[in-house]
Amino acid sequence: MPSVICVIGAYLIGSVSFALLSSWIFRLPDPRTYGSGNPGAANVLRSGKRSAALFTLLGDAAKGAAAVLLARLLAPTLGFGTITVALCAVAVVLGHLYPVFFRFKGGKGVATSFGALLALSPWAALVAVAVFLLVVTVFRYVSLASMLAAVAAALVGPLVLGWGAESGAVLAIAALVIWRHRANIQRLQHGTESRLNLRRRDAPRAG
Repeated sequence: MPSVICVIGAYLIGSVSFALLSSWIFRLPDPRTYGSGNPGAANVLRSGKRSAALFTLLGDAAKGAAAVLLARLLAPTLGFGTITVALCAVAVVLGHLYPVFFRFKGGKGVATSFGALLALSPWAALVAVAVFLLVVTVFRYVSLASMLAAVAAALVGPLVLGWGAESGAVLAIAALVIWRHRANIQRLQHGTESRLNLRRRDAPRAG
């Protein structure tokens, strides 16, 4: 029973949308109403408010890490092992992708996945972020960078963690990230995917 409660708790943590929270704090419109419609840091950046995008990025990553670290902290007391910790890692990402608070319509899960990965394996997370930064710098496609970072994590995770529940969680999370980018894959194939634009623009107003 404690394991089930922990996994549900991780899912609920993941369901908190920092894109919507930051939009409310910075008085921006709902990120689901402009750009890609995705409630994530990259789309919030399209508002022109970099501080809001940074808040979203850090918040989404923090909740991913927090769910895993909290599970590890509670494990000795509540008597569960690495399988529950691994399930919590997957659950927090699923919460972001399919949030119960927002009719199960969430973001792509990149930042939350990175946070969970950072808590599971800092070395795998370091490789993933290095791949992400390299690809986004060269090609300026956030979606492509995210998917290749997920592939890198899937390759490095088992090497660092060994074959077990936590490396299985890394593989599952990587698969979820790629699955959520399937529409981006089609746009990349057709040459219609938007590139990252860091030039400052006026933020749209709420309402």
